[in-house]
Amino acid sequence: MIRNATNRLALNSGCRIIQNRFISSCSASQQKHKEAIAPYSMKDSFRYSPEEGYIRTSAFNDVSMQNMTIDQYIWQDLNKFQDKCAIKCGETGREYTYAQLRDHTSALAVRFQTQFGLKQGDVLAICLPNIPEFAIAALATIEAGIVATSVNPIYTSDEICKQLLSSGAKLIIGIPEIHSVLQTAIAQTKKPIKIISIKTTEDQSLPADAINFYELIRTKDVNFGDLIKYDVLPSDTAILPFSSGTTGTSKGVMLSHDNIVINCEQLHVPLPDTPLIDETTRDFQAVCPAVLPFFHIYGFTVCLMSKLKLRTKIISLPKFHPETFMKAVIVEKGSILHLVPPIILFLGGHPSITPKHVESVRVVVSGAAPIGSSDVERLIKKAPQCDFIQGYGLTETSPATLMSVKGCKNFASVGGPVSGTEAKIVDINDPTYKGLGPNENGEVLVKGPNNMKGYLNNQQATDETLIADNWLRTGDLGHYDEDGYFYVTDRLKELIKVKGFQVPPAELEEILRDHPKVVDAAVIGIPHETHGELPHGYVVAKEGVQVSEKELQDYVAQKVSAFKHLDGGITFTKQIPKNATGKIMRRQLKEEWATR
Repeated sequence: MIRNATNRLALNSGCRIIQNRFISSCSASQQKHKEAIAPYSMKDSFRYSPEEGYIRTSAFNDVSMQNMTIDQYIWQDLNKFQDKCAIKCGETGREYTYAQLRDHTSALAVRFQTQFGLKQGDVLAICLPNIPEFAIAALATIEAGIVATSVNPIYTSDEICKQLLSSGAKLIIGIPEIHSVLQTAIAQTKKPIKIISIKTTEDQSLPADAINFYELIRTKDVNFGDLIKYDVLPSDTAILPFSSGTTGTSKGVMLSHDNIVINCEQLHVPLPDTPLIDETTRDFQAVCPAVLPFFHIYGFTVCLMSKLKLRTKIISLPKFHPETFMKAVIVEKGSILHLVPPIILFLGGHPSITPKHVESVRVVVSGAAPIGSSDVERLIKKAPQCDFIQGYGLTETSPATLMSVKGCKNFASVGGPVSGTEAKIVDINDPTYKGLGPNENGEVLVKGPNNMKGYLNNQQATDETLIADNWLRTGDLGHYDEDGYFYVTDRLKELIKVKGFQVPPAELEEILRDHPKVVDAAVIGIPHETHGELPHGYVVAKEGVQVSEKELQDYVAQKVSAFKHLDGGITFTKQIPKNATGKIMRRQLKEEWATR
């Protein structure tokens, strides 16, 4: 449900959100499923005026603002089911009940303030894969009045350094496996940032200069009354994930407590009398195997926070491995699966997976990337008892903003605006942003209480994305049909989507241009069957020098994460096409690549 694709089973430490274009627009696929759309229609959910044009409104139940911080929201009515499992590691089996999660969270929040001197508004970086302790770290940060910035644990030291400097983080939480990378990143910042480390197995050694996470969460010898309860407003920034937005380099997205809380509520009430999942009772608890990374907004809000609120049992999976994932589904009786297309392809297409293996599944929610209707149908054939839901979102919308309904068979659509949200399609050349009618193509704009506050220390980018009346420009192109169902078909943005992660072309171009044998460079995304896209470079080499494709690929690989490598290859050219203002004409390069 987030703009982020992952078209590969090798999800590394998760998938991204979690980000960007969502459903492919295939008119044939739309027509094929036209007659199969769920009986619930979104046709009448709109408003119109000559000045504004057509605005699509939500067909979902209304939700009200909760006016509370994230931690207050999560811990409401804790006494009801505090003995039930909150989160369990799918690899090691270690787990925490809701009561234990609450106590450890409070203990850590106290020590953030008393032992490290962190104050309201300070930033703490969480650089973790999906492990149970991620929940403790995030909720303790929020309870202490601190802002949490989530960092991809497969980032290089250069990438982590940039985020630490940009966010102003004063402390970082990691695991021993990446400790040396964190040390290098901190050395590059030249800031006195301490590292808290979480051992994920009992026999693991703690790095000599690391602070033991488990010592900080112990409830013995802690005075919970020492916690300073700052006057945190629901409108204050709570988390700071990083996103490249529609163009450019990565930016801190300021999401408030209200943003996250209301998006959790929006996920809980899809339509009248049809909740996404049933709430926990004394005799029932939904189970959510969570492989989508918590450091990404999709994993954070949809797979972690919203499920904790419902007292769901979360099975945290640090990486996607078929064996551990299927164990979580079969042994733990997974009932709700938040997935990306590669995993759906795996479930539907792998011959060894039978209906018996997925008989506990009741809901499958797909997000982050396009998926073909036939791929969904193969999954449904194995699990006819489950509802399949498509979603669309962005880091900037916390993330969910469009979602289909339970029972909908139009798998090409991402549905309509979630509760309290509006959406419209606008002509990309219309400065008035007037909403277009059905089946007219344009940029997708959304407005709702889940829209971000803005980009950290970047007013220009904020103003380009959040326009008048809090409408948010997604940078994605699409349309809606006469029944109000949206289709996201392309994107204005130039970001490359590789295995669920955003790759800004400008970042790779800068690295290429820094090579001593390169004069100029441009990078585009080219289609790939399983990865979604791969970065492909166009390079102008210095006259009279010899430089090979492999030399440049290796040069880039030393400086960025694996998903940013130029695995799409390199084309040597005499000139990079640019417009009158010097902007690279990437669309022209894409057309040239497609016709070569």
